[in-house]
Amino acid sequence: MESTRFDIADYLDSKEMISEYLNTVLEEGDHADMIIAIGHIAKAIGMTKISKETGLSRPSLYKALSDGAKPQFGTIMKVLKAIGGQIRVNPISS
Repeated sequence: MESTRFDIADYLDSKEMISEYLNTVLEEGDHADMIIAIGHIAKAIGMTKISKETGLSRPSLYKALSDGAKPQFGTIMKVLKAIGGQIRVNPISS
C-alpha cells in the first residue's frame, strides 16, 4: 500500500471550502495558525496569481506565509483580498 502526504491545499477548491476553513481556524486557532491557513489557501489558488494580485513577489509571499513568520498586517490584508476573503467583526455572544 502506498500513502501520500496530506496537503489541505488539495481540498481548498471552492470559495465555500476556503471560507469554512478560514472561519474554523479563526475560531479554534491562534494568529500563527491563521497565517499558515492563509498560506495554504494561497498555495491552492496559486502563488503566481496571488503574487500578481498583491504586487508581492512569490518568494516574499512564501516567506510571509510560512510557519513562524510574522508578516505585516498590510501584507495579510492584501493576501486576504487576493484570495477573496475579508475580515468582519461581530460582537461576542455572552
